[in-house]
Amino acid sequence: MKDDSINAIDSEYIEWLKAIKQQIRSTKIRMIKTANTELIHFYWQLGQMISLKLKEQNWGDKVINKLSADLRNEFPDMQGFSRQNLYYSKNFYEFYAEQIHILPNNPIVPQAEGQLQAANNYDIIFNIPWGHQKVIISKAQNIEEALFYAHQILSNNWSRSVLENQFKQQFYKHYGQGQTNFSQTLPALTADMAQEVVKDPYWFDFVSVSQKARERDIEKQLVTHITQFLLELGKGFAFVGEQYCLNLNNKEYFCDLLFYHIPLKAYVVIELKNGNFKPEHLGQLNFYQNLINNSLKGEYDNPTIGMLLCRDKDRIEVEYALQNISSPIGVSEFNVKELLPENLKSKLPTIEEVEEELNKIL
Repeated sequence: MKDDSINAIDSEYIEWLKAIKQQIRSTKIRMIKTANTELIHFYWQLGQMISLKLKEQNWGDKVINKLSADLRNEFPDMQGFSRQNLYYSKNFYEFYAEQIHILPNNPIVPQAEGQLQAANNYDIIFNIPWGHQKVIISKAQNIEEALFYAHQILSNNWSRSVLENQFKQQFYKHYGQGQTNFSQTLPALTADMAQEVVKDPYWFDFVSVSQKARERDIEKQLVTHITQFLLELGKGFAFVGEQYCLNLNNKEYFCDLLFYHIPLKAYVVIELKNGNFKPEHLGQLNFYQNLINNSLKGEYDNPTIGMLLCRDKDRIEVEYALQNISSPIGVSEFNVKELLPENLKSKLPTIEEVEEELNKIL
């Protein structure tokens, strides 16, 4: 006799199966995170043992070569015992231990309350993937910069290549550095959050244009590479539209780029100027903000934020231009890849010509 019991409860079975799959995925993610945390703790303890023993015995660094060979011989199926990785383990321990004074016999417990600003920063250190951690300890100048990038990795799920690029562009130095009038136009808590959103400068190195390119050309490339654009803008931005149409008295006006910032609960309108800052730019931006506030802003939305991105600006001029403007506005510079003019390209040697000259020398 055929069993039709499953057919009778198809929809219920599908939902049940979906729940089981989700549970498996969640468990798998937790297992990966746990394994990573254990690995980081292992490298910490290994680095601690190497660092303390080298100081205690006054051994030279060459002992690490021998240690690497002995460990790989004893554990041929395990990775992580190369000379370079042992150095990273040692540096990992010394970078954090020497600057935040973690007790040698209990490496993840702070000596005193308040060290490193918050205890959960210790958890952050040990939750960063080892590949990311190696980048941080190699490039961060101090503990504050290291923790800043660690927070960004966990908040934004940065890959290692993204992290390296953010170091290259000095994201830590430029974070929250845009010139704004937020402190005068927004409530204190909202102003602080909004200020952190604005960088100066922005690096759109995925955009290649000539010096005389129109703003529209830059916009198109930004939208074409929207994922990279959103990454450079930072966490929380949702793309609404390009050349977004706003209506007033049967007339149409088009703002360059419109976003919604979810944590701020506010629309963000961006105007691009492929040239120097001019005070009159703020009047145009402020006009768009008023239109958005009147047509799109919801009951529980905060006032629309304006961001003017230009190629160059005089900070004093911007400061004066922002005075007495009642709408929240930020002004930052942006950089793109510059294409060489055609007449200059023709004067440069080709790859073949360079190789030919090198062959002559060699």
